[in-house]
Amino acid sequence: MEWTVTELAARAGISGRTLRHYHRIGLLTPDRIGANGYRHYGPVAVARLQRILLLRETGMPLVEIRAVLDAPETPAAEVRALGAHLDRLAAERTMLEQRIAAVEHTLEMRRQGLGPRMDVMLQGFNDAYEDEVVARWGRDAFDAAHGWWHGLGVRRQRAWKARAEGLLRRWREIQEEGHAPGSAAAREQADAHLAWFAEIPGTPAHAGDAVTTAAMVRGVADGYEADPEFHRAFGSADAARFAAASLRERVARPA
Repeated sequence: MEWTVTELAARAGISGRTLRHYHRIGLLTPDRIGANGYRHYGPVAVARLQRILLLRETGMPLVEIRAVLDAPETPAAEVRALGAHLDRLAAERTMLEQRIAAVEHTLEMRRQGLGPRMDVMLQGFNDAYEDEVVARWGRDAFDAAHGWWHGLGVRRQRAWKARAEGLLRRWREIQEEGHAPGSAAAREQADAHLAWFAEIPGTPAHAGDAVTTAAMVRGVADGYEADPEFHRAFGSADAARFAAASLRERVARPA
């Protein structure tokens, strides 16, 4: 039994154009081509088409499907290819879940009439700062913190934001009370700030690396001092500069 392009396409639920494309790229060759140029597909071609369609359903690219079907020891090659494809799909799923979480976060902030940067205290770990973080702290640090943050979900991100705002608000209170950066109140708040850093996967503080943590804190303090966005987050430029000076003093004199 043989089928023409039209007949096989109708039975397979695909278009004749798809079958002709498969022929052009060497993925599915007809069993014979008649004198009139018509393609005819017999049992061998039909069996191969069935496997093509099954693999296509997994999302595997056509070039990889061809490699699988043309490889010797086809069953083993197919297992390897499907395993590799599954790994890629899992990675894509992780990325998609992170993007969904980011969109949910932004949407929630917009609904509250706020900007989408509730993670202002995590400046070093969002996409805009990826190159800088990777260059300074390594890919693992960025991936760990970035994945952790986007994996929190909106509810826990909101709770984290509330804690961050409380941390910054306390810095302003201490500064307005007239304490010096090296005072007991400032050192206590600096300890709380360092403990907050240590909760973030990927940071040197989380890893317990005191030397690298000190370097990180000094870099963060520079940002607090110079960046107007942080001035707004702390409530005033003076409060941000006070926090920066207190944090530098704290890591210069370990407990």
